[in-house]
Amino acid sequence: MKIGVLGPLSVDHNHSSIVPTAGKPRQVLTMLALRAGHTVPVSTLMEEVWGDAVPRSAATTLQTYILQLRRQIAGTLAPGSALTPKDVLATSFGGYRLTPTVESHDSAEFRQLTLRGGAALETGDPCTAADLLRKALNLWRGPALGDVPRGVVLELEAISMEESRMQVLEQRIEADLRLGRYSSLIAELRVLTARHPLNENLRAQLMTAFYCSGNTWRAMEEFRRLRECVRMELGVEPSHRLQRMHQAVLSGESLPGTLRAQLPFVVD
Repeated sequence: MKIGVLGPLSVDHNHSSIVPTAGKPRQVLTMLALRAGHTVPVSTLMEEVWGDAVPRSAATTLQTYILQLRRQIAGTLAPGSALTPKDVLATSFGGYRLTPTVESHDSAEFRQLTLRGGAALETGDPCTAADLLRKALNLWRGPALGDVPRGVVLELEAISMEESRMQVLEQRIEADLRLGRYSSLIAELRVLTARHPLNENLRAQLMTAFYCSGNTWRAMEEFRRLRECVRMELGVEPSHRLQRMHQAVLSGESLPGTLRAQLPFVVD
């Protein structure tokens, strides 16, 4: 089975999709796909599908959704296969689980690549880090669970996944900064700071890219923009580390070799 959740939902069994078109069965399959190999309790599935308004018929209706998914699975089984749909989507104590060996799961691959990339960054190998983190980010095909109706459970899952994506993106940019790729990062960072105007890490990285490529005044302008934004939106000043960075740029301090040595106030 191949599972993809970093974008539109994709669940293929024997090279055929088992993703239903109806919204609620799609929610159920998504929950099972996210936790493939593990039991998802009936109570969790009900919370996702109906939230706080669980109808009396919920248990029967959920069984109907499971039956629909098993019919999808049945269409993917080879003639004479020893497997049955119930072997693939099994009933276990208190819930259901997808049981086959997962050939690939983009979320699991993303986690593995990010762990390796983060470790490379920590040990001072930004080239390897940048390569691994870029591969991790390339697994994304769009917003997390982009075509799945989301209840409270999946909404939290999607938020968590998107936050992880942003953290990895910031790490990858840090690795590229350590490699001295200042000018090539400016366009990307300008787009990102426009989309995330309150993200101080991205703004600090853009300031770094401008400053280290010889555009001191533009680095100072980015701080001014951030300051205006946080004052207007939050009624506060930029963090102490951003203010320290601004003072360093303002005074024209030279920046040493690696990013952590250069700007300890950019990356905690």
